[in-house]
Amino acid sequence: MKKSANLTWESDGGALPTIKRDCQQWYALQTRHKYEKKVSASLASLGWDIFLPMLRSTRQWSDRRKKITTPLFPGYTFVQLDEQSLVQKKFLQTDGVLGLISFGGNAVPVAREQIETLRRIGSMDVPFSLHPFLKAGQRVRICGGCLDRLEGVLLQAEGKKLVISIDCIQRAVAISIEGYELQLL
Repeated sequence: MKKSANLTWESDGGALPTIKRDCQQWYALQTRHKYEKKVSASLASLGWDIFLPMLRSTRQWSDRRKKITTPLFPGYTFVQLDEQSLVQKKFLQTDGVLGLISFGGNAVPVAREQIETLRRIGSMDVPFSLHPFLKAGQRVRICGGCLDRLEGVLLQAEGKKLVISIDCIQRAVAISIEGYELQLL
């Protein structure tokens, strides 16, 4: 069977239309302690689409202050895989990779919207921090401003904060949303 554009050619000469889908999905990779950057760099150099969200902070030592970046989710990086790559698992041979996050032996994809939300937050000059993972709460969407249409869980106990949760690794990021108008979902 030969594939050409959006048609699949059978050996008898007939053509069957196929639906071309974007079958790549994001997955969370668990890494060895302090290997997130090395794993991401190695996989990126091999052509994999990698996303390693970083947290910028200022550290104070007795003699100096320094701005540093550390992985937002220690022990994890994200990789985009298609079905063939997921089955072949060549990315698991990378030094520092412990495995894919899976439940019941099946790799669990990370929602594309969650990755895009993390990328959007990281590209803006908006303060954010790690937050305990939440399972309950109201889902809201921000209306207006630079965070327009950003969705997450509203946390009212500590003031106005929006929590963006990455379900499969049970990690979350809290962002201050003082002054933004919210819409319940």
